[in-house]
Amino acid sequence: MLRVAIAVSLLAVSAVASAQDGDTLLIERVQETAQQAAPVRGWTSAQVEQRFGAPQERLDPRGGQKRQWPTINRWVYPAFTVYFERDRVIDVVANQASADEVGPKPPIR
Repeated sequence: MLRVAIAVSLLAVSAVASAQDGDTLLIERVQETAQQAAPVRGWTSAQVEQRFGAPQERLDPRGGQKRQWPTINRWVYPAFTVYFERDRVIDVVANQASADEVGPKPPIR
């Protein structure tokens, strides 16, 4: 577990070190988005729509083939994508701002 924590820390440091002036780091923007208003886990889809308005896009649902695999719905807003399990928020993910945005590099295998 300690090795994983060290590897993650090194990846974050290398991503920050490799960014050039003017580059936007995804990790920095995710931290900024977390401080801004965003849907909260457990909210209903009606609460999200009431607070943030209609989404730009409602992506096709995923899952639901079996009872133990609930249907996951995704709503795309300008700054984030909201993931719903049935009708409840389970996660909110910051959208990539542009193709130039720098994120962590994939691990070396």
